Amino acid sequence: MTRSHRRILLLAAIWLAAPVLAQPAAGQQPQMNLPRITIGAGMYNIDAQVAATPAQRQIGLMHRKDMPAHEGMLFVFEQPAVQCFWMKNTLIPLTAAFIADDGSIVNLADMKPLDETSHCSARPVRYVLEMNQGWFAQRHLAAGAKLHGQVFDAPR
Repeated sequence: MTRSHRRILLLAAIWLAAPVLAQPAAGQQPQMNLPRITIGAGMYNIDAQVAATPAQRQIGLMHRKDMPAHEGMLFVFEQPAVQCFWMKNTLIPLTAAFIADDGSIVNLADMKPLDETSHCSARPVRYVLEMNQGWFAQRHLAAGAKLHGQVFDAPR
């Protein structure tokens, strides 16, 4: 076999393996099939995936390259506590809304991609809603604004 044949075979092998090599490793896939709920924010509706188990909350929005503007992820905890979030393996800038049981936004935190700085709720909360960074500001929603939806009306 000549040198040029070996080179062609090597290039062909690389080309055939490229789709496999480009795939994220196991455990690095974004979770896209969580249950969804609708949350109302004034005149706006949010299509939120619900991360309710420890495993779902741990992965959150990691490994996503983008998220539609009207979508978010609602993290649901078993009981109110000071909740802290970081952006490990999260590729898109997000704003976290820390939300009380009645749907009131306690505080907001803008978070940078891949930053491991903790962003915490100002007081104990049961819910955290992550949206694309700027979503709340563009709609003039701040601490004290009230979100609506079945999750906030459910008995505790």
